[in-house]
Amino acid sequence: MRKDLRGHMEFAAEAAWEAGRLTLGHFRRGVAVETKEDGTEVTPADREAEALLRRRIGERYPGYGILGEEGGETGEDASARWILDPLDGTQAFVRGVPLYAVLVGLEVEGRCEVGAAYFPALDEMLCAASGEGCFLNGRRVRVSGVEDTGRALCAFTDAGSFGRHGRSREWERVLRSVGSCRGWSDAYGHALVATGRAEIMLDPVMNPWDCAPFPPILREAGGYFGNWSGEETIYGGEALSTTRRLLPEVLRLLEPQSG
Repeated sequence: MRKDLRGHMEFAAEAAWEAGRLTLGHFRRGVAVETKEDGTEVTPADREAEALLRRRIGERYPGYGILGEEGGETGEDASARWILDPLDGTQAFVRGVPLYAVLVGLEVEGRCEVGAAYFPALDEMLCAASGEGCFLNGRRVRVSGVEDTGRALCAFTDAGSFGRHGRSREWERVLRSVGSCRGWSDAYGHALVATGRAEIMLDPVMNPWDCAPFPPILREAGGYFGNWSGEETIYGGEALSTTRRLLPEVLRLLEPQSG
């Protein structure tokens, strides 16, 4: 399998593109919105896109496991599994903001090796595989060369979420240290870091399906994706994307005991 990671990347990008085009059939068309038990929103576009992804995976990789936001987990004993968010950024989607994404990641023996993040309303495809590079619409990309946090742009999704999850002090330190901050990013913030358009993206809360493509994407772009303690993982319950050059300083700002 590891010898064919590029083939898996190409499949992930194709499947994400197909699911993304499906979602565009609902975008800005008054789609129905339901509230799930956890308080998050879901639409028919979420469910239809995940069904398409699961169908495509079943046809191409029938022995692989699947973990999806809407459909749960199947094939728990498989050594490789696809991790899916059929529509990341549902709040953006239902409000007509074009920053939502289809996320497809492949985890092999516990390590994320392949990722595709497609932004249908922008027609931006960001994908990577371990050892193969990171690409935006077919062009190789890398993280920014900014050398200090005072010149960095920090992306985030919801400023209020830092306080709700007990991370206000860390967030305030970041605000005082960076050059500027811009919000409403969801997955797009992590994509901005991977493509050199931002230097930091912070999420104080994160599920595995919200971020499975980003460890290989950031790794192959020369950056870091993981938790706020410096561990590359999608299971930390939080997320940070940044450059390798800025990582030590950003981690210092995020230490709970400092400041």
